[in-house]
Amino acid sequence: MRFTAAAATAALSLLVIPAFAKAKKIPPVVVPIKTSAGEDAGTATFTQGKKDLAIKVSLKNLPVGEHAVHIHQKPLCDGPDFKTAGGHFNPDNKQHGTLNPMGHHNGDMPQNISIGEGHVGQATFKVTYLSLDPSSPNSILANGGTSIMVHEKPDDMKTDPTGNAGNRIACGVIMEPAPAQ
Repeated sequence: MRFTAAAATAALSLLVIPAFAKAKKIPPVVVPIKTSAGEDAGTATFTQGKKDLAIKVSLKNLPVGEHAVHIHQKPLCDGPDFKTAGGHFNPDNKQHGTLNPMGHHNGDMPQNISIGEGHVGQATFKVTYLSLDPSSPNSILANGGTSIMVHEKPDDMKTDPTGNAGNRIACGVIMEPAPAQ
């Protein structure tokens, strides 16, 4: 059997093409957030970057003050207490709080969100420890999804297991969007 230059080129192109193929772009995920009474409390938009996940939280109809925001384990937001969402998303089995020297839960955000006199507030978090890629070990979409939770008090960023953030007052289910038909 004769090995030709054309056959060699064809074989080499089959090996090289996948290396240059672009990674599938993950579309943003927009999550509606509701209060325990089912009222609209805003949205969270998750946008995957090359090295980080941007989480833009726009809240309304919530009490004035500082509030903790966390990602919780389960894609459930059953009111009135939202306990069906489980604990903080924590695939790395660390302790709570971004200021904790033992490391923090993947569901811990680096800051609180402030709700002003008009009962609205916004914050954008950029984190490298969460992903929208379902194949990633820190994916918030894998295994059916997770939830985003707003708490009644600020997170102290160090006390295990919840940062003394108090009750859960608003929740949104984070799931992979259904494919367009």
